[in-house]
Amino acid sequence: MKFRLLIIGALSLGLAGCSDFLELAPKDAMNVKNFYRNASDMQVAVNAAYGMLTSAGEYGYAYYNMGEVRSDNTMNWEGGGNLPDAELDQFKMASTNEIIRLMWLDTYRGILACNAVLDHIGGATMEQALRDRFIGEAKFLRALMYFNLVRTFGDVPLVVSETKSVSEGYSQSRRPASEVYSQIIADLADAEQKLPVSYTGNDIGRATKGAARGLLGKVYLTTGDFAKAKDKLKEVIDQGTYKLLDDYKALWPVANANNQESLFEVQFKKGGTGTGSNFYNNFAPRNSGTSVIKVGFPSGRNIPTEDLIAAYEPGDSRKEASLAVGYTDNVTGKFVADPYTLKFQDTPFTEGDADNNWPVLRYADVLLMYAEALNEVNGGPTAEALDAINAVRKRAKLAPLAAGQSKAAFALAIEHERQVELAFEGHRWFDLVRTGRAVPVMNGHFKGQVVQDFNKVFPIPQTQIDVNPQGITQNPGYTF
Repeated sequence: MKFRLLIIGALSLGLAGCSDFLELAPKDAMNVKNFYRNASDMQVAVNAAYGMLTSAGEYGYAYYNMGEVRSDNTMNWEGGGNLPDAELDQFKMASTNEIIRLMWLDTYRGILACNAVLDHIGGATMEQALRDRFIGEAKFLRALMYFNLVRTFGDVPLVVSETKSVSEGYSQSRRPASEVYSQIIADLADAEQKLPVSYTGNDIGRATKGAARGLLGKVYLTTGDFAKAKDKLKEVIDQGTYKLLDDYKALWPVANANNQESLFEVQFKKGGTGTGSNFYNNFAPRNSGTSVIKVGFPSGRNIPTEDLIAAYEPGDSRKEASLAVGYTDNVTGKFVADPYTLKFQDTPFTEGDADNNWPVLRYADVLLMYAEALNEVNGGPTAEALDAINAVRKRAKLAPLAAGQSKAAFALAIEHERQVELAFEGHRWFDLVRTGRAVPVMNGHFKGQVVQDFNKVFPIPQTQIDVNPQGITQNPGYTF
């Protein structure tokens, strides 16, 4: 089951009067005066923060473009021209790109929703245990949103409380990434203490203790604190809450959402309420008509590249569960070689209104990160590191990796395993950046010197620079 993302009322309260800059302008005082009074009000406000994860600027659209299309794993149908998708895919991004503008604005709107909860919850009448849980949820969500921002843009404004005036909003400037990471770590550490291990009924899908631990492990890995990453990821493993599903294909049916391998996924719910997902339509081959999907328009996004298709080892059961190399045209009866992912299949209520969740953290991800951290800490793979990666390979029907590899060779083995295990899920680009492999891998993909060091972060949206040129400056390397 999924908790209902009733966000309209809370967002109208929390975001009324927002300016384009950071979405930080003050809220309507009359609305706020009569809200945030009790547990019911605060739950609506917390749900508003969750609801922002489904927006186009977060996991509804921008995230898979940043994490997958940017990489050698996938591409969008619009391979040429100056469309936002093509700019991102081909490393020709202008600061006016609509995808980065949406990500910046919607993610900061989500942060605003989290800050509203944290600033007002102290004055609400409610039981302390529930207050603590709501604080934990808001801090987890804020940390996740800042993690996505700092990995995408580098230094970003760090806003941890409601903005009380327009002038205060316009005074916000970019802060060093190290400060942003310190806040992320602090938020997740507090969230871990306050969140429950699990939920029941309609609350299933909310942030848990394991989700906070897993995300904190990923943050430590990203910042190069491998010892802390190892320890935190081991806590997730020892928690005993999660396990690999026996069948990789069982991860993807909508009826199996929030399964025992899932630490956290963004909840979408179809039914004409504005909370459904569009992945079913967006990821179908562009010219396939109704041959692949039966409802709506196929957009041809997040489609596998030749590099990804070739990355699967012979006998890897994940390949047939993850992608199809084409489809049979239902008019001509002929096979069309046009690859697409199989991970987000559903029958939508209407076009762009399906039940597919977005997987943010899975237990397989935890095991592979743990193997990576052990390899770094110990200067090479330990037996425990091999056990972790081989558990993932065993599920894929592949032979185990043998002992005796060098640190460098094992790191490449983990990179490969993550590429095929987590394909289409938004990890590949950030993995390559984290490990320092983005430039050589991507230039190998393009077969030329296309990607440079400055491309490891995206350009700052021009709209933000225009309204605050002193506090919001462009990332080096981007001149337009």
